[in-house]
Amino acid sequence: MRITVCELPDPPSGFEEAWAGLVAHLVGERSELVLLPEMPFHTWLARTPDPADTAWQAAMADHDAFQARFPELGGAVVLGSRPTVAGGSRRNEAFVWADGVYRAIHHKYYLPDEEGWWEASWYDRGDKTFVAALSPAGPVGMLVCTEVWFTQHAREYSRQGAALIATPRASEWTSREAWLAGGRAAAVMAGAFSLSSNRSGRDAAGTRWGGLGWVVDPDGDVLATTSEDSPFVTVEVDLADAAAAKSTYPRYVPD
Repeated sequence: MRITVCELPDPPSGFEEAWAGLVAHLVGERSELVLLPEMPFHTWLARTPDPADTAWQAAMADHDAFQARFPELGGAVVLGSRPTVAGGSRRNEAFVWADGVYRAIHHKYYLPDEEGWWEASWYDRGDKTFVAALSPAGPVGMLVCTEVWFTQHAREYSRQGAALIATPRASEWTSREAWLAGGRAAAVMAGAFSLSSNRSGRDAAGTRWGGLGWVVDPDGDVLATTSEDSPFVTVEVDLADAAAAKSTYPRYVPD
């Protein structure tokens, strides 16, 4: 399977140009699956501790507008996260989109609440459920940004046969190498391909986003990363490698 990860700028500055570049890359590379960053289609809301319903509604509208443009992506399966309202509360919803059908598959549970990342102030955590979702790429486990550090869930996804661990991120520059280490650990613990996409560049508030999307194999080896010069990368992987990895160390060791 041909898989693409990316880094995209904080909207709206330069976003349309970056989107056009992503579309061209996916079509040219004949990508079959793409992972988008965390809530990518609106400027990062959680930089302030003061949530506003009007801002949340605007972010939802921006995500609706780009979701309608997913057919531009050359038929690729799309993974990512977006703002939504579920059960009367604001949530960060992970999804899979395939063949024109959108499915919510997870609501982010582990929420930071600190300068620049006031996520617990902006929206509610989901249920503490980590269930691999069926997709054309096989079972997919979502670990949205902060969730990658709660490594017990990578083990849960391994037991569910996950072929991919997807980590859409909104993380900053100085911690970028630590995030890659977390993605490599998740791959090894799950015996799955670890994927991540992130925001990049500087936004209007001065945040320098980390970029550094990655594809990591089930043994923790880095197959590809994105950069400012190469914001989109596509790797062909054999999903059977993830199935085979489940029976090898350390995945077979019982809890």
